[in-house]
Amino acid sequence: MVKRIPLIMLLALAVFLAGVTSLYAQQEIRFGVLAKRGVPKAFEQWGPTADYLSKKLSVNCQLVPLKFVEIEPALKNGEIHFLLANSAFYARFEKKYNLKAVCTMINRKKGTALEEFGGVLFSRSGSSIRNIQDIKGKKLMCVKYSSFGGAQMAWRLLLESGVDPKKDCTAFLQGGTHDNVVLAVKNRKADVGTVRSDTLERMEAEGKIKMSDFRIINQIKDSYPFVHSTRLYPEWPVAACSITDRKLAKKVAKALILLNFSHEAMVASKVYKWTYPANYADVTECLRVIDAN
Repeated sequence: MVKRIPLIMLLALAVFLAGVTSLYAQQEIRFGVLAKRGVPKAFEQWGPTADYLSKKLSVNCQLVPLKFVEIEPALKNGEIHFLLANSAFYARFEKKYNLKAVCTMINRKKGTALEEFGGVLFSRSGSSIRNIQDIKGKKLMCVKYSSFGGAQMAWRLLLESGVDPKKDCTAFLQGGTHDNVVLAVKNRKADVGTVRSDTLERMEAEGKIKMSDFRIINQIKDSYPFVHSTRLYPEWPVAACSITDRKLAKKVAKALILLNFSHEAMVASKVYKWTYPANYADVTECLRVIDAN
């Protein structure tokens, strides 16, 4: 006669196995990051953060640099546990792929905390292009159509100013990386470019360009320390993906928020601090304006 296992023992076994499975899943964290300036730069910028999480949480945190077109497949196929990408990716995929923002990046400029960022439109300093209307009939280059700071912010601005990049420009090109866009304008392969705020300043600091080589179009004069042409939007979030254990998500968020700005991971990433998730409603509105045209 076969003895039946008591229900309470089955429940206890299920809880035990769930705990083992959760523990096993946490032995490796695949931390996806948008490689907006290319893969080598992504490892240079975010590699120390992955190393910090590995040591802090006693897990193997593997950095996964992703091109713009690789982000949705990575989410769809469950290839990453966390995603650090521009705010538009989060706003567009939050519900579709069950993303959960766990913290938001605070940028910095000479020790000043910056919770937002913008887009900048620019031409060569000697160009006849001086304002938004002058962009009509010219070659405009963005990073990727899916780049928030490197395309969509300026795209919204242009549409609201009566300029449709896909109809009114002789070409609406994609450069692939922010650096490519800047250099394309400098080398006369494009008449106008758009990148996220802080790109020009950082490339100048790296000796790649001089700010004086460019003219900022529709420059907004305010207290924000980087040149920009658009309104400001909340910075990049770190989002837990659908396959990620929620307890692990909280641990990662806590570990990032506890980081001091002087830590080597923060110095490499040029992040001032990590804070609680921002409100991304204005990002969603930006996408709505673009999608409607």
